[in-house]
Amino acid sequence: MSEYLLVIDEGTTSTRAVLFAADGTAVYSCQRPLTQHYPQPGLVEHDAEEIWNLTLTCAQAMVAKAGGADRIVSIGITNQRETVVFWDKRTGKPLAPAIVWQDRRTADICAAMKAKGEEPVVQAKTGLLLDPYFSGSKIGWALKNWRQLKDAGAHLAVGTVESYLVYRLTGGSHISDASNAARTGLMAIGSGGWNDGLMDLFGVPRDILPEITDCAGDLGKTLPEHFGGAIRISGMAGDQQAATIGQGCFAVGQTKATFGTGAFVLTQTGTTLRQSRHRLLSTILYQLHGERHYALEGSVFVAGSLVQWLRDDLGLIAHAAETEPLARSVPDNGGVYLVPALSGLGAPHWRPDARATISGLSFAATKAHVARAALEAMAHQTYDLKTAFAADGADWAELRIDGGMVANDWMAQDLADMLAIDVERPAFVETTALGAAMLAAVGCGLFPTLEDAASMRGGVTRFAPMLDAAAREARLAGWANALARVLQ
Repeated sequence: MSEYLLVIDEGTTSTRAVLFAADGTAVYSCQRPLTQHYPQPGLVEHDAEEIWNLTLTCAQAMVAKAGGADRIVSIGITNQRETVVFWDKRTGKPLAPAIVWQDRRTADICAAMKAKGEEPVVQAKTGLLLDPYFSGSKIGWALKNWRQLKDAGAHLAVGTVESYLVYRLTGGSHISDASNAARTGLMAIGSGGWNDGLMDLFGVPRDILPEITDCAGDLGKTLPEHFGGAIRISGMAGDQQAATIGQGCFAVGQTKATFGTGAFVLTQTGTTLRQSRHRLLSTILYQLHGERHYALEGSVFVAGSLVQWLRDDLGLIAHAAETEPLARSVPDNGGVYLVPALSGLGAPHWRPDARATISGLSFAATKAHVARAALEAMAHQTYDLKTAFAADGADWAELRIDGGMVANDWMAQDLADMLAIDVERPAFVETTALGAAMLAAVGCGLFPTLEDAASMRGGVTRFAPMLDAAAREARLAGWANALARVLQ
């Protein structure tokens, strides 16, 4: 008898599979690190065959824990967005490196399009801006520069990571859910289909792209040989949309922020597509039965990857968890500010050319001040986003947070202090996987609606603002000065 939901969570730095009970309890999980490839400054790639092998390894381990494929009612998939994979339709094997969302190789292409006045048209159709972050320019670049893709001819398939995984799992179903398709820059999110004008702009032919589907429903079945029996796939969403679902943000205005490799804030706007006037993104939150629900989004490129950089490249800390006691060990930042533009700045600035700085250093500065400045940068960047959301008429009454970084109590409290609103953290912070489980549960009929599936979310901890207004304003002024130097 089927008892479990299996979630495949293919992230930027790791691949996971999580086994959920129907009540939302995470029963078992398996996680493997994903190799990061940096062939040149600004270029970030993954090996798509490694993604597939890790996915299969982790998922098979969870099927074994469940007691076999017949114990799993459905699979949900969530994934790093905007990353594109190129593969052979005949074999499913990748033909080139996967170009990761952080990759900036098309910055000049996007800048040239902006100079020609293309951005307003792109934003009106897609809700996105012209930035190398999104998939369209990556695909166009690869088709022009990688010979093996030209040689593949009619056998070439292109898609984001969930599309690739479904193709491999099912043995040939080429689909992409609406939340991921909305991040390519090739989809008109008002009508829900690929757009000829956008495909022409980026040089992407329609026949290599997947069919766009709902985020829940009958999305295919796995080949029996993968898990010892076929398992249906009934939920898919990009990681940030899945986290918003996992946080139960189903009422207009409810907002979540995920602090993972990057930081991503989404505010639910319901079935109304709202265009931003302050450099935020409009995106599809989820699509069910052909009806699209939308969100405004602010994307910060560097969050948890900043702590990873302090650990792995600077050797400032041995473990990410050290940042909390270091931050607590000093009374303030000592005038040190870190602007983490290690791969440019995202919303609301959209400056791919920006570079990171650490300012205010003196002989009095210690690694504790730098570590604290790194954590403070999370609240500072989120404050800038809140300001933009408010200007677009979508200010936050509270913020629901998740992701690996928010296990840090000091950082959660700092967010509440700097945003001057309550911050809510669920007991189970891996809400990306939970959101995919909720979609799969709705798609296979365990729950009639996502609102009903929200019972899977569990308990929460709340952090209320405690910092006095003068100290808050002084911090924000210091951040504004540091940021201004970067944006010159």
